Amino acid sequence: MMTRISIQTERAPQAIGTYSQAVRCGNTVYLSGQIPLLPDTMELVNGDMDAQIRRVFDNLAAVAEAAGGSLADVVKLNVFLPDLGNFALVNNIMAEYFEAPYPARAAVGVAALPRGAQVEMDAIMELASA
Repeated sequence: MMTRISIQTERAPQAIGTYSQAVRCGNTVYLSGQIPLLPDTMELVNGDMDAQIRRVFDNLAAVAEAAGGSLADVVKLNVFLPDLGNFALVNNIMAEYFEAPYPARAAVGVAALPRGAQVEMDAIMELASA
């Protein structure tokens, strides 16, 4: 049985529920959903949709680094949007954070997100063997 290791960093928002920021099992890391919260205040980032998307990617990057990887190690990304009209903007900004080969991805329209956020993302990351 593989050991599960909880990942925690102060560089990303603390969990607002009963979950870990990420869990590593073997070489796979499951990153919990991130909304555009600022780690130091736990408040939503001020600004437009661009700022919210960037904050989510920055939060995911911080958790990925705490787990020993980076966004380059992400193999699956899930994007949740109350307004799928923002999907093109997610694509444009994602191209600044990722390089080919891009992770597999799903974009899901949802009714609402925690704290009124307009975007949430979670990810699965595969790390090189130790």
